[in-house]
Amino acid sequence: MTAGSMQRKGWSGGRVRLAVAGAATLAVLGPLIWLWQDSLLPETYAVTDMGHVDYGGGPRGAMEHAGEGVSAHGAHAGRGASAQGAHAGARRDVTRLVADPGRRADVAVTMVARKQRFLLPSGRAFEGYTLNGQSPGPVIKATKGQLVQVRLINESVPGGITLHWHGVDVPNAADGVAGVTQDAVGIGKEFTYRFVADQAGTFWYHSHQMSHEQVRGGLLGALVVAPVTREKATDVVALVHLYNGVRTVNGREGDVPVQAPPGARVRVRVINTEYGLMPTWVSGAPYRLVAVDGTEINGAAHVQDKAVAVAAGGRADFEVTMPADGSPVRIHLGGPTGVVLGSTSHTLPPVPRPGPTLDLLTYGAPAPLAFDPGKPDRRFAYDMGRRPGFLDGVPGLWWTINGHLYPDVPMFHVAEGDVVRMRISNDSGEAHPMHLHGHHAVVLSRDGVAASGSPWWVDSLEVAAGESYEIAFVADNPGIWMDHCHNLPHASEGLTAHLMYEDVTTPFTVGGPAANEPE
Repeated sequence: MTAGSMQRKGWSGGRVRLAVAGAATLAVLGPLIWLWQDSLLPETYAVTDMGHVDYGGGPRGAMEHAGEGVSAHGAHAGRGASAQGAHAGARRDVTRLVADPGRRADVAVTMVARKQRFLLPSGRAFEGYTLNGQSPGPVIKATKGQLVQVRLINESVPGGITLHWHGVDVPNAADGVAGVTQDAVGIGKEFTYRFVADQAGTFWYHSHQMSHEQVRGGLLGALVVAPVTREKATDVVALVHLYNGVRTVNGREGDVPVQAPPGARVRVRVINTEYGLMPTWVSGAPYRLVAVDGTEINGAAHVQDKAVAVAAGGRADFEVTMPADGSPVRIHLGGPTGVVLGSTSHTLPPVPRPGPTLDLLTYGAPAPLAFDPGKPDRRFAYDMGRRPGFLDGVPGLWWTINGHLYPDVPMFHVAEGDVVRMRISNDSGEAHPMHLHGHHAVVLSRDGVAASGSPWWVDSLEVAAGESYEIAFVADNPGIWMDHCHNLPHASEGLTAHLMYEDVTTPFTVGGPAANEPE
């Protein structure tokens, strides 16, 4: 064999090896490139274009003639709830879902939002956000049935702001979710929220624009709705928030002292604004857990030596009768910090958390529901998991809903008046506090064990790793509603879906000129 033929054969073999290597590389990288490309979100999109419509076994209603929707990537994918208006009858824009525009406000508040350096009551400086120069923002107080009006002015918060009324079943236009129910309020602009406080209870408010940053930074506050007939009890708000890892109660470091004479009844409204479960317990006297997430517990009995697990975003109202001998009582809020009730002394050493936790599945007395969850019009599954993949082009280990990564997540579709039943299960390895906007749901079971106590109504439900819950609610508040994890970084990492009523549309988009970024 000549040197030339050997060289030609070598070149030929090299080309074959190169081709084989190229094909192998393409076989490996090709699917990854496709997955990366498919995960990219457009600069602006409607949440109603995300994922796939889930009817829960119910009628398609106005959707039945809508045809295929267009996905976030522009391809016909048999998904896209925004198509729901194609042949619908009387469509309702979310901006029309408002409280009576002709009614005069009973409670009128103006909130001015700023980005600034401020001092906590302890004197510690914090770089964050304020409402009317303080954080937490002012406590808003109303009486059941009153119309609340809040004028929000953005003086200096970059990126825009909103206010979401956590746990209050407001009209959809007042829900305060950037890109879904409104545009983020930019610097120099304002927005007015109006809603009727039709449920007495403990609630709170916070930004829903870049919420994982702005809530932690201080854009939040308490909302208390009192019953028309008020109880003769001392009323205490205890809003718990971490500022740069420093635990505070109503912005204070350390214990919060409250004057309470012997024999007095005291209601302590605990609000957990953090991202994880907060154990709360009482030392110095028995207590009753009288409300959860703004709903009264039926037949609340006295409890001793048990903690209450308050979900992230959740609220729990504790009632204590002060000891006749004047000794103080401590409500422990996740640790040594707490509220200390007393008359002559506000010093009571912390005690360790009790071993048992009060089980709300069995606490209180049963009571009839106004609907039959055993005959639902829709059944949905919200199964949480985790797997590797791409989220908006970023590789990682991301949360999934029903096995899919965002944006390929369900749009739970309902009609007004539907009885809805939903299974929430968690196989992700971490706990998730789940928050459905605009509705309260009743817990039917946990891990197959039926509820046997007071109806346990929630808007923020802690679902631990390995747990499964059945919940039910009536679709009685038209709109487009977020249904997401209230560990807000988890929501920004894809653990977000929506509940959508037929014939409801929105003109707002994520991104766009207002740079809407709800999570």
